[in-house]
Amino acid sequence: MLGLPDHIKACLFDLDGVLTPTAEVHKAAWKATFDTFLRDRAQGADDPFVPFDIDSDYNVYVDGRQRADGVRSFLASRGITLPEGTPDDPGTADTVNGVGNRKNVVLLERLREVGVRPYPGSVTYLHAAVEAGLRRAVVSASANCREVVAAAGIADLLEVRVDGLTARAEGLRGKPEPDSFLAAAERLGVAPGEAAVFEDALAGVQAGRAGDFGFVVGVDRVGQAEALREHGADVVVTDLGDLLVEAGR
Repeated sequence: MLGLPDHIKACLFDLDGVLTPTAEVHKAAWKATFDTFLRDRAQGADDPFVPFDIDSDYNVYVDGRQRADGVRSFLASRGITLPEGTPDDPGTADTVNGVGNRKNVVLLERLREVGVRPYPGSVTYLHAAVEAGLRRAVVSASANCREVVAAAGIADLLEVRVDGLTARAEGLRGKPEPDSFLAAAERLGVAPGEAAVFEDALAGVQAGRAGDFGFVVGVDRVGQAEALREHGADVVVTDLGDLLVEAGR
């Protein structure tokens, strides 16, 4: 059914890079934020400035992770440790949360400028899932998930939302831990083995495998199909519409 095993009853979709092309906006916001931080730090220490790599650094350290986890992971790769601070830190604070909140300000500005349009193949797939009677949830590390889903016009196609705000309120660990996907499956009333995870991030695919979900679909938008398979994807497609073609729809 829809390119999925017959035992699957629910679909758990990541947002950025799976349902909407906002991953590119996230990348640009992270680069602007980290480059400003790294440049200021290099100037203060009279060290060379090494910019954030919008592809390799993003895919390895940031993609799919909760905002603070992404900051912490990337800075650790540069040998930088910052105080944690609090989730309410201003964007000017040199803390993990401060840098993350600075990125969020940049992100929201860019989203207002460029808007949000979902991938056509993903919208078609969502409608097919509704018609097939499959349960549907969006599972995102983003604290802006509600706003992006609404702006993309797909809110009525999704029954459950587990996002960065949910994780903060309920103490859910971020991807690659499976907590957010497990919470979504529970809200839909299905066992993990009856749910399929749809992810474009390596950390997200790892989370799907770690949670013993029934099927993990890797969505390759950036040419990392082999890495998605290595991290646990059962199948890799370049667009959700490919699954419908394979299913003969």
